[in-house]
Amino acid sequence: MDHSKRAFLSKTLAFACSAAASPLITPMTLASVPSDKRLVVIILRGGMDGLDLLRPSGDPLLAGYRPALIARAGSDLDGYFSLHPDLAGLMPMWQAGELGFVHAVSTPYRNKRSHFDGQDMLESGSDHIGADTRESGWINRMLGLFPDVRKELAFSVGRENLLLMRGDQPVSSWSPSGRMDISPQARLLLEAIYAKDPLFADAGQAAITLAGELGAQSMMAPDENDENMMQTMVQNLVKSGRAQKAEGLARFAAGRLREDTRIAAFSLGGWDTHLKQFNTMRKALGQLQSALVTLKAELGAVWQDTAVVCMTEFGRTVRENGSEGTDHGTGGAMVLAGGAIRGGRVYGDWPGIAEPDLFAGRDLLPTNDVRRYAAWIMRGFYGLETADLERRVFPGLDMGGDPRLLL
Repeated sequence: MDHSKRAFLSKTLAFACSAAASPLITPMTLASVPSDKRLVVIILRGGMDGLDLLRPSGDPLLAGYRPALIARAGSDLDGYFSLHPDLAGLMPMWQAGELGFVHAVSTPYRNKRSHFDGQDMLESGSDHIGADTRESGWINRMLGLFPDVRKELAFSVGRENLLLMRGDQPVSSWSPSGRMDISPQARLLLEAIYAKDPLFADAGQAAITLAGELGAQSMMAPDENDENMMQTMVQNLVKSGRAQKAEGLARFAAGRLREDTRIAAFSLGGWDTHLKQFNTMRKALGQLQSALVTLKAELGAVWQDTAVVCMTEFGRTVRENGSEGTDHGTGGAMVLAGGAIRGGRVYGDWPGIAEPDLFAGRDLLPTNDVRRYAAWIMRGFYGLETADLERRVFPGLDMGGDPRLLL
Protein backbone atom coordinates (compact mmCIF):
# COMPACT_ATOMS: atom_id res chain seq x y z
CA MET A 1 0.00 0.00 0.00
CA ASP A 2 1.55 3.37 -0.95
CA HIS A 3 1.87 6.36 1.34
CA SER A 4 -1.20 8.21 0.08
CA LYS A 5 -3.39 5.17 0.62
CA ARG A 6 -2.02 4.60 4.09
CA ALA A 7 -2.63 8.23 4.99
CA PHE A 8 -6.18 8.07 3.69
CA LEU A 9 -6.85 4.77 5.47
CA SER A 10 -5.53 6.22 8.73
CA LYS A 11 -7.81 9.22 8.39
CA THR A 12 -10.76 6.99 7.49
CA LEU A 13 -10.28 4.74 10.50
CA ALA A 14 -9.96 7.75 12.77
CA PHE A 15 -13.09 9.10 11.15
CA ALA A 16 -14.87 5.80 11.85
CA CYS A 17 -13.91 6.02 15.53
CA SER A 18 -15.20 9.58 15.80
CA ALA A 19 -18.30 8.60 13.84
CA ALA A 20 -19.19 6.24 16.66
CA ALA A 21 -19.54 9.29 18.85
CA SER A 22 -21.22 11.51 16.26
CA PRO A 23 -24.78 12.77 16.81
CA LEU A 24 -25.29 12.76 13.04
CA ILE A 25 -25.49 8.99 12.79
CA THR A 26 -27.56 8.52 15.90
CA PRO A 27 -31.30 8.91 16.09
CA MET A 28 -34.00 10.34 18.21
CA THR A 29 -36.97 8.06 18.77
CA LEU A 30 -40.29 8.51 20.45
CA ALA A 31 -42.98 6.04 21.35
CA SER A 32 -46.30 6.07 23.19
CA VAL A 33 -47.40 3.72 25.97
CA PRO A 34 -50.48 3.67 28.23
CA SER A 35 -49.04 5.57 31.22
CA ASP A 36 -48.70 9.09 32.58
CA LYS A 37 -45.01 8.57 33.36
CA ARG A 38 -42.40 9.89 30.93
CA LEU A 39 -39.09 8.13 30.36
CA VAL A 40 -36.29 9.85 28.44
CA VAL A 41 -33.14 7.87 27.56
CA ILE A 42 -30.09 9.77 26.36
CA ILE A 43 -27.21 7.75 24.92
CA LEU A 44 -23.86 9.49 25.46
CA ARG A 45 -21.82 8.26 22.52
CA GLY A 46 -18.06 7.93 22.68
CA GLY A 47 -17.46 6.56 26.17
CA MET A 48 -18.22 9.30 28.70
CA ASP A 49 -15.58 9.74 31.40
CA GLY A 50 -17.62 9.24 34.55
CA LEU A 51 -14.58 9.96 36.71
CA ASP A 52 -14.39 13.44 35.22
CA LEU A 53 -18.09 14.19 35.23
CA LEU A 54 -18.53 12.84 38.79
CA ARG A 55 -15.17 13.14 40.49
CA PRO A 56 -14.16 11.24 43.66
CA SER A 57 -12.48 14.41 44.89
CA GLY A 58 -12.38 13.11 48.44
CA ASP A 59 -9.80 10.52 47.44
CA PRO A 60 -6.25 11.96 47.47
CA LEU A 61 -5.23 9.41 44.82
CA LEU A 62 -7.26 11.26 42.19
CA ALA A 63 -4.76 14.12 41.92
CA GLY A 64 -1.94 11.68 41.20
CA TYR A 65 -3.89 9.90 38.49
CA ARG A 66 -5.25 13.06 36.84
CA PRO A 67 -3.15 16.16 37.52
CA ALA A 68 -4.20 17.99 34.35
CA LEU A 69 -7.85 16.93 34.33
CA ILE A 70 -8.71 18.16 37.82
CA ALA A 71 -6.93 21.51 37.57
CA ARG A 72 -10.30 23.22 37.94
CA ALA A 73 -12.30 22.28 41.01
CA GLY A 74 -15.86 21.11 40.63
CA SER A 75 -18.99 21.69 42.73
CA ASP A 76 -19.04 19.64 45.92
CA LEU A 77 -21.99 17.26 46.14
CA ASP A 78 -21.63 15.24 49.31
CA GLY A 79 -18.18 15.83 50.73
CA TYR A 80 -16.62 13.09 48.61
CA PHE A 81 -17.93 13.41 45.06
CA SER A 82 -17.88 16.66 43.13
CA LEU A 83 -19.55 17.64 39.86
CA HIS A 84 -17.47 18.78 36.89
CA PRO A 85 -17.26 22.61 36.87
CA ASP A 86 -18.86 22.79 33.42
CA LEU A 87 -22.04 21.28 34.87
CA ALA A 88 -22.46 23.97 37.51
CA GLY A 89 -25.72 24.91 35.82
CA LEU A 90 -27.21 21.61 37.02
CA MET A 91 -26.57 22.31 40.70
CA PRO A 92 -30.09 23.74 41.22
CA MET A 93 -31.47 20.37 40.07
CA TRP A 94 -29.18 18.55 42.51
CA GLN A 95 -30.27 20.82 45.35
CA ALA A 96 -33.93 20.32 44.43
CA GLY A 97 -33.50 16.54 44.50
CA GLU A 98 -34.07 16.26 40.74
CA LEU A 99 -30.57 15.13 39.77
CA GLY A 100 -28.70 12.01 40.81
CA PHE A 101 -25.91 9.73 39.63
CA VAL A 102 -24.91 6.10 39.63
CA HIS A 103 -21.18 5.41 39.75
CA ALA A 104 -19.06 2.36 38.87
CA VAL A 105 -21.54 0.87 36.39
CA SER A 106 -21.16 -0.73 32.98
CA THR A 107 -22.81 -3.12 30.58
CA PRO A 108 -21.47 -6.71 30.60
CA TYR A 109 -19.06 -5.65 27.82
CA ARG A 110 -15.45 -6.28 28.79
CA ASN A 111 -11.88 -5.79 27.56
CA LYS A 112 -12.28 -5.21 23.80
CA ARG A 113 -13.30 -1.56 24.16
CA SER A 114 -14.88 -1.03 20.73
CA HIS A 115 -17.28 1.91 20.50
CA PHE A 116 -19.55 0.11 18.07
CA ASP A 117 -19.77 -3.17 19.98
CA GLY A 118 -20.10 -1.32 23.27
CA GLN A 119 -22.92 0.83 21.96
CA ASP A 120 -24.67 -2.15 20.42
CA MET A 121 -24.58 -4.00 23.74
CA LEU A 122 -25.81 -0.90 25.58
CA GLU A 123 -28.72 -0.31 23.23
CA SER A 124 -29.66 -3.93 22.70
CA GLY A 125 -29.69 -4.60 26.44
CA SER A 126 -27.98 -7.91 25.78
CA ASP A 127 -25.32 -9.60 27.88
CA HIS A 128 -23.19 -10.57 24.87
CA ILE A 129 -22.15 -9.52 21.38
CA GLY A 130 -23.44 -11.77 18.62
CA ALA A 131 -25.58 -11.93 15.51
CA ASP A 132 -28.73 -11.61 17.61
CA THR A 133 -27.48 -8.58 19.54
CA ARG A 134 -28.45 -6.13 16.81
CA GLU A 135 -31.92 -7.51 16.12
CA SER A 136 -33.79 -5.50 18.73
CA GLY A 137 -33.32 -2.92 21.47
CA TRP A 138 -34.43 -3.00 25.07
CA ILE A 139 -36.97 -0.19 24.83
CA ASN A 140 -38.67 -1.87 21.88
CA ARG A 141 -38.83 -5.17 23.76
CA MET A 142 -40.25 -3.37 26.77
CA LEU A 143 -42.97 -1.87 24.57
CA GLY A 144 -43.89 -5.41 23.56
CA LEU A 145 -44.89 -6.11 27.17
CA PHE A 146 -47.75 -3.63 27.02
CA PRO A 147 -51.13 -4.90 25.82
CA ASP A 148 -51.86 -1.71 23.86
CA VAL A 149 -48.94 0.22 22.43
CA ARG A 150 -49.99 3.04 20.13
CA LYS A 151 -47.53 4.14 17.49
CA GLU A 152 -46.53 7.71 18.14
CA LEU A 153 -43.32 8.84 16.52
CA ALA A 154 -39.76 7.59 16.17
CA PHE A 155 -37.43 10.42 15.25
CA SER A 156 -34.16 9.50 13.62
CA VAL A 157 -31.09 11.70 13.05
CA GLY A 158 -29.29 9.79 10.33
CA ARG A 159 -30.17 6.68 8.37
CA GLU A 160 -31.54 4.30 10.98
CA ASN A 161 -33.52 4.20 14.17
CA LEU A 162 -31.62 3.77 17.40
CA LEU A 163 -30.95 0.11 18.06
CA LEU A 164 -32.51 0.97 21.42
CA MET A 165 -35.90 1.18 19.65
CA ARG A 166 -35.42 -1.41 16.92
CA GLY A 167 -37.71 -4.44 16.94
CA ASP A 168 -41.24 -5.60 16.30
CA GLN A 169 -42.98 -2.54 17.70
CA PRO A 170 -43.66 0.11 15.02
CA VAL A 171 -41.81 3.44 15.02
CA SER A 172 -41.45 6.38 12.63
CA SER A 173 -38.46 8.62 11.89
CA TRP A 174 -37.44 12.25 11.59
CA SER A 175 -34.18 13.95 10.64
CA PRO A 176 -32.99 17.48 11.40
CA SER A 177 -31.94 19.77 8.58
CA GLY A 178 -28.18 19.23 8.98
CA ARG A 179 -27.00 17.13 6.00
CA MET A 180 -23.82 16.23 4.19
CA ASP A 181 -23.12 14.93 0.72
CA ILE A 182 -20.31 13.47 -1.32
CA SER A 183 -20.34 14.54 -4.94
CA PRO A 184 -20.45 11.99 -7.80
CA GLN A 185 -16.98 13.14 -8.90
CA ALA A 186 -15.56 12.60 -5.43
CA ARG A 187 -17.19 9.17 -5.22
CA LEU A 188 -15.59 8.14 -8.53
CA LEU A 189 -12.24 9.41 -7.33
CA LEU A 190 -12.41 7.38 -4.14
CA GLU A 191 -13.51 4.25 -5.96
CA ALA A 192 -10.61 4.59 -8.40
CA ILE A 193 -8.11 5.05 -5.59
CA TYR A 194 -9.07 1.96 -3.61
CA ALA A 195 -10.25 -0.35 -6.41
CA LYS A 196 -7.36 -2.84 -6.19
CA ASP A 197 -6.72 -2.75 -2.46
CA PRO A 198 -9.22 -4.81 -0.41
CA LEU A 199 -8.21 -3.38 2.97
CA PHE A 200 -8.30 0.16 1.69
CA ALA A 201 -11.53 -0.58 -0.18
CA ASP A 202 -13.36 -1.56 3.00
CA ALA A 203 -12.41 1.63 4.82
CA GLY A 204 -13.02 3.85 1.80
CA GLN A 205 -16.36 2.28 1.03
CA ALA A 206 -17.45 2.77 4.62
CA ALA A 207 -16.69 6.47 4.35
CA ILE A 208 -18.50 6.75 1.01
CA THR A 209 -21.53 4.88 2.29
CA LEU A 210 -21.75 7.00 5.42
CA ALA A 211 -21.45 10.22 3.45
CA GLY A 212 -24.08 9.04 1.00
CA GLU A 213 -26.46 8.15 3.82
CA LEU A 214 -26.05 11.49 5.53
CA GLY A 215 -27.14 13.72 2.85
CA ALA A 216 -27.25 16.53 0.46
CA GLN A 217 -24.71 19.06 -0.74
CA SER A 218 -21.73 18.72 -3.05
CA MET A 219 -18.47 18.94 -1.17
CA MET A 220 -15.72 19.76 -3.64
CA ALA A 221 -14.50 20.20 -7.19
CA PRO A 222 -13.55 16.99 -9.03
CA ASP A 223 -9.88 17.91 -9.37
CA GLU A 224 -9.12 18.05 -5.64
CA ASN A 225 -7.01 15.22 -4.26
CA ASP A 226 -8.17 12.43 -1.99
CA GLU A 227 -6.59 13.78 1.20
CA ASN A 228 -8.25 17.17 0.82
CA MET A 229 -11.50 15.41 0.04
CA MET A 230 -11.35 13.42 3.25
CA GLN A 231 -10.59 16.52 5.28
CA THR A 232 -13.51 18.34 3.69
CA MET A 233 -15.85 15.43 4.36
CA VAL A 234 -14.91 15.36 8.04
CA GLN A 235 -15.22 19.14 8.32
CA ASN A 236 -18.69 19.05 6.80
CA LEU A 237 -19.69 16.30 9.19
CA VAL A 238 -18.52 18.35 12.16
CA LYS A 239 -20.24 21.53 10.95
CA SER A 240 -23.47 19.66 10.33
CA GLY A 241 -23.24 18.07 13.76
CA ARG A 242 -22.92 21.46 15.41
CA ALA A 243 -26.06 22.58 13.61
CA GLN A 244 -27.99 19.84 15.39
CA LYS A 245 -27.94 21.01 19.00
CA ALA A 246 -28.94 19.15 22.12
CA GLU A 247 -31.29 21.98 23.00
CA GLY A 248 -33.26 21.44 19.80
CA LEU A 249 -33.53 17.69 20.33
CA ALA A 250 -34.66 18.18 23.92
CA ARG A 251 -37.19 20.83 22.99
CA PHE A 252 -38.68 18.67 20.28
CA ALA A 253 -38.84 15.64 22.59
CA ALA A 254 -40.46 17.71 25.34
CA GLY A 255 -43.10 18.95 22.95
CA ARG A 256 -44.11 15.40 22.14
CA LEU A 257 -43.89 14.26 25.76
CA ARG A 258 -46.34 16.99 26.74
CA GLU A 259 -48.79 15.30 24.41
CA ASP A 260 -49.27 11.55 23.85
CA THR A 261 -45.66 10.41 23.79
CA ARG A 262 -44.39 8.70 26.94
CA ILE A 263 -40.94 7.38 25.98
CA ALA A 264 -38.26 9.36 24.16
CA ALA A 265 -34.69 8.47 23.30
CA PHE A 266 -31.94 10.40 21.58
CA SER A 267 -28.16 10.51 21.63
CA LEU A 268 -25.46 13.08 22.23
CA GLY A 269 -22.00 12.55 20.78
CA GLY A 270 -18.59 13.98 21.50
CA TRP A 271 -17.52 11.91 24.54
CA ASP A 272 -14.43 10.25 23.04
CA THR A 273 -11.72 12.12 24.93
CA HIS A 274 -8.32 10.67 23.96
CA LEU A 275 -6.79 14.10 23.38
CA LYS A 276 -7.10 17.42 25.24
CA GLN A 277 -10.02 16.21 27.30
CA PHE A 278 -10.48 19.61 28.89
CA ASN A 279 -11.79 21.06 25.62
CA THR A 280 -13.74 18.02 24.49
CA MET A 281 -15.51 17.53 27.81
CA ARG A 282 -16.43 21.20 28.02
CA LYS A 283 -18.33 20.97 24.74
CA ALA A 284 -19.94 17.61 25.50
CA LEU A 285 -20.96 18.61 29.02
CA GLY A 286 -22.39 21.83 27.69
CA GLN A 287 -24.63 19.84 25.37
CA LEU A 288 -25.72 17.50 28.18
CA GLN A 289 -26.47 20.40 30.50
CA SER A 290 -28.40 22.15 27.75
CA ALA A 291 -30.48 19.03 27.08
CA LEU A 292 -31.41 18.53 30.74
CA VAL A 293 -32.16 22.20 31.43
CA THR A 294 -34.26 22.40 28.26
CA LEU A 295 -36.20 19.25 29.10
CA LYS A 296 -37.10 20.61 32.52
CA ALA A 297 -38.09 24.03 31.19
CA GLU A 298 -40.12 22.73 28.26
CA LEU A 299 -41.86 19.90 30.12
CA GLY A 300 -43.26 22.23 32.77
CA ALA A 301 -45.60 20.38 35.12
CA VAL A 302 -44.93 17.12 33.24
CA TRP A 303 -41.34 17.20 34.60
CA GLN A 304 -42.68 15.86 37.91
CA ASP A 305 -43.67 12.62 36.15
CA THR A 306 -40.41 12.32 34.19
CA ALA A 307 -37.23 10.27 34.61
CA VAL A 308 -34.24 11.02 32.39
CA VAL A 309 -31.58 8.30 32.16
CA CYS A 310 -28.23 9.17 30.56
CA MET A 311 -25.95 6.22 29.82
CA THR A 312 -22.77 5.50 27.86
CA GLU A 313 -21.10 2.43 26.34
CA PHE A 314 -18.11 2.37 28.72
CA GLY A 315 -16.02 4.62 30.96
CA ARG A 316 -12.43 5.79 30.59
CA THR A 317 -9.09 4.89 32.11
CA VAL A 318 -8.43 6.08 35.65
CA ARG A 319 -5.09 7.60 34.66
CA GLU A 320 -4.93 10.44 32.19
CA ASN A 321 -2.74 9.71 29.18
CA GLY A 322 0.18 11.66 27.75
CA SER A 323 -2.15 13.73 25.57
CA GLU A 324 -4.12 15.13 28.51
CA GLY A 325 -6.96 12.78 27.74
CA THR A 326 -8.16 9.34 28.74
CA ASP A 327 -8.51 6.09 26.83
CA HIS A 328 -11.31 3.54 26.55
CA GLY A 329 -12.07 1.96 29.91
CA THR A 330 -14.76 -0.07 31.66
CA GLY A 331 -16.61 1.29 34.71
CA GLY A 332 -18.41 4.56 34.21
CA ALA A 333 -21.33 6.61 35.46
CA MET A 334 -25.01 7.22 34.75
CA VAL A 335 -26.81 10.55 35.06
CA LEU A 336 -30.39 10.54 36.35
CA ALA A 337 -32.69 13.56 36.27
CA GLY A 338 -36.35 14.45 36.50
CA GLY A 339 -39.02 15.26 39.02
CA ALA A 340 -39.78 11.57 39.48
CA ILE A 341 -36.16 10.76 40.43
CA ARG A 342 -35.08 10.51 44.07
CA GLY A 343 -32.13 12.78 43.42
CA GLY A 344 -29.56 14.58 45.51
CA ARG A 345 -27.53 11.40 45.96
CA VAL A 346 -24.95 9.17 44.32
CA TYR A 347 -26.10 5.57 43.92
CA GLY A 348 -24.05 2.44 43.44
CA ASP A 349 -21.29 0.57 45.24
CA TRP A 350 -18.11 2.61 45.08
CA PRO A 351 -15.04 0.35 44.63
CA GLY A 352 -12.36 2.96 45.23
CA ILE A 353 -9.48 3.87 42.95
CA ALA A 354 -6.52 2.40 44.80
CA GLU A 355 -4.28 0.36 42.51
CA PRO A 356 -5.48 -3.08 43.76
CA ASP A 357 -9.11 -2.02 43.28
CA LEU A 358 -8.86 -1.16 39.58
CA PHE A 359 -10.21 -3.37 36.83
CA ALA A 360 -7.30 -4.84 34.82
CA GLY A 361 -5.02 -2.41 36.64
CA ARG A 362 -6.28 0.54 34.59
CA ASP A 363 -10.06 1.11 34.79
CA LEU A 364 -12.69 1.89 37.38
CA LEU A 365 -14.05 -1.46 38.55
CA PRO A 366 -17.73 -1.87 37.59
CA THR A 367 -19.69 -3.03 40.62
CA ASN A 368 -23.16 -2.87 39.06
CA ASP A 369 -24.83 -3.51 35.73
CA VAL A 370 -26.08 -0.33 34.09
CA ARG A 371 -29.14 -2.32 32.92
CA ARG A 372 -30.18 -2.91 36.52
CA TYR A 373 -30.97 0.75 37.15
CA ALA A 374 -32.86 1.17 33.89
CA ALA A 375 -34.86 -1.96 34.72
CA TRP A 376 -35.86 -0.70 38.17
CA ILE A 377 -37.06 2.60 36.72
CA MET A 378 -39.14 0.71 34.16
CA ARG A 379 -40.56 -1.53 36.88
CA GLY A 380 -41.41 1.45 39.07
CA PHE A 381 -42.95 3.45 36.23
CA TYR A 382 -44.89 0.74 34.44
CA GLY A 383 -45.36 -2.07 36.94
CA LEU A 384 -43.58 -4.61 34.75
CA GLU A 385 -42.73 -8.00 36.24
CA THR A 386 -39.16 -8.61 37.36
CA ALA A 387 -39.08 -11.90 35.44
CA ASP A 388 -40.04 -10.14 32.20
CA LEU A 389 -37.42 -7.47 32.68
CA GLU A 390 -34.68 -10.00 33.47
CA ARG A 391 -35.50 -12.41 30.65
CA ARG A 392 -37.18 -10.50 27.84
CA VAL A 393 -36.03 -6.90 28.14
CA PHE A 394 -32.54 -7.43 29.59
CA PRO A 395 -31.57 -11.08 29.02
CA GLY A 396 -29.20 -12.40 31.64
CA LEU A 397 -29.76 -9.53 34.09
CA ASP A 398 -30.08 -10.05 37.83
CA MET A 399 -31.92 -6.96 39.07
CA GLY A 400 -31.04 -7.55 42.71
CA GLY A 401 -32.63 -5.34 45.35
CA ASP A 402 -34.56 -2.18 44.58
CA PRO A 403 -32.14 0.81 44.68
CA ARG A 404 -35.17 3.12 45.22
CA LEU A 405 -34.40 5.53 42.42
CA LEU A 406 -37.96 6.85 42.15
CA LEU A 407 -40.10 8.91 44.49
